[in-house]
Amino acid sequence: MIEDVAGTATTGASDNGGALGNGGASDHGNALHDGGPADGGGVTGGGVAVGGGTVAEPLRGRGGITVTKADRQYEDLVSGLNQRYVAAPDSVRLVSATEEVVAVVQEAVDRGKRLAVRSSGHCYEDFVHNPEVRIILDMSGMHAVGYDPRLNAIAVESGATNLRTYQTLYPEWGVVVPAGFCYSVAMGGHVSGGAWGPLCRLHGLVVDHLYAVEVVVVDAAGRARAVIGTRDPDDPNHDLWWAHTGGGGGNFGVVTRYWFRSPGATGRDPRALLPKPPEELLVSAVSWPWDELSRDEFVRLVRNYADWHVAHLGPDDPARALISQLVLNHRSAGQIGMLVLVDASARGAERLLASYLERIGEGVTVERGALTRHMGELPAMPQFAAPRRLPWLQAVRMLGTTNGVLNDPTLRAEYKSSFMRAGFPEGQLDALHAHLTREDVTNPNISVQLTSYGGRINAVHPAATAAPHRDAAFKMLWQVFWNDPADDDRNIGWARDCYRAVYADTGGVPVPNGVTDGCYVNYPDIDLNDPGLNTSGVPWHDLYYKGNYPRLQRIKAAWDPLDVFRHGQSVELPTA
Repeated sequence: MIEDVAGTATTGASDNGGALGNGGASDHGNALHDGGPADGGGVTGGGVAVGGGTVAEPLRGRGGITVTKADRQYEDLVSGLNQRYVAAPDSVRLVSATEEVVAVVQEAVDRGKRLAVRSSGHCYEDFVHNPEVRIILDMSGMHAVGYDPRLNAIAVESGATNLRTYQTLYPEWGVVVPAGFCYSVAMGGHVSGGAWGPLCRLHGLVVDHLYAVEVVVVDAAGRARAVIGTRDPDDPNHDLWWAHTGGGGGNFGVVTRYWFRSPGATGRDPRALLPKPPEELLVSAVSWPWDELSRDEFVRLVRNYADWHVAHLGPDDPARALISQLVLNHRSAGQIGMLVLVDASARGAERLLASYLERIGEGVTVERGALTRHMGELPAMPQFAAPRRLPWLQAVRMLGTTNGVLNDPTLRAEYKSSFMRAGFPEGQLDALHAHLTREDVTNPNISVQLTSYGGRINAVHPAATAAPHRDAAFKMLWQVFWNDPADDDRNIGWARDCYRAVYADTGGVPVPNGVTDGCYVNYPDIDLNDPGLNTSGVPWHDLYYKGNYPRLQRIKAAWDPLDVFRHGQSVELPTA
């Protein structure tokens, strides 16, 4: 028997926990945060982790620190990465312990106030920063990372960013959770959405290593409490754990911490509980000048990328040591860019990289050169025109932190996604080329990014976790950045037009079939709800969750029967 935070006993081992992070976090594509190892008291034998830092005691109440419009820091706490969405809540609550989360959630329920949860503010849509939200629960103060001997697992609080997590786990124990690129994305929403990362082909998704989760939930009587759930199949809370292995943020409760231990890991040494990243990475960054590429060469380049990944998507393929991102920038950016990372310890690593570059450029007469311009969230990297070796953590820190785009406080953005199971039909390639060369749009921050999938991700059955896209070869991200609100319609319109044209044969969206396989929940796109933009007959939830959605609905009914945790694409309560 375990005690919940509110002080009442809950039966069963701590399995599955549940909840959400920032209401649909994003991955982006790079990893890491600017801080070092977690501050403050670490995880203790009792499994309770305390966030770092101290605050003036008079400011902190039972529900943490309260910030209102009367406080000068308010404006800094009511928007996130995407400045299209700014909230006006009655208060923002900064918490540093699970009991404070319980108190805030209970207050929201008792007062009938709409609650949203923010771990890092990277949600692509308005699921957190929404005008209907009255209380924003800010988890950034819960950022501890440490070993918990009680569960024999690495505990990571939901406010810990990718970088903080990497810079604690790797220097101390030489291990890693295979999380995302973007340094400032926090684990709360990132993990609950499945959590793709650059080590995925070697080690699978982050959720493939998730052992337990602690979630603050609300029962049918309106009582908030914290529950721990594990992946142990006999755990009575197992379904709640499963829901947080890809069921998305903002659906079931508030995730306060995750515990990670790889399946099959033995012993009690933290150095043996999680995967080890490559000691070194072989890094290559190249580009092709847009002005020299013909339509046929563009098509050949993109087709080569897709075909290579389809040929090497197997979980045991030796080429899983390589991961690559091809960034199809708008012609106004001047270049198409590609980043390649290879485990330098893999047998024949240099040969693998050389053969990959040769294959991608096959049939393209334009010579590849240095990547001299930033692309998406990646910086210009002319120093990697010839491949170079870098220690793993140095490479990840560089890739995750050296682009100022994500730190631009005027950034506005639009995103769309797809999973690809096979190579591109001719019509999709035609549509990509047509829209990336449109002359009525001259935004160099328009891109369609193709990113490696497959490898060990595809070793897991689609129903084993809530993340169902287990036979995709690569994924795609439509990403548009701009700064002036007057340009909203032009840029959003470009993304919608391009996306709808690429998937014109399937109702404007990438329906699950032999070629495409739906969308990535960590790149949420509210347009999927719109019957004018999604004419496929396949609802948004099936694009994200496929056949796993009915189970997610049953879990929603069991753990959030009052629908306290909701947003524009939250899991719906079953109708019958």
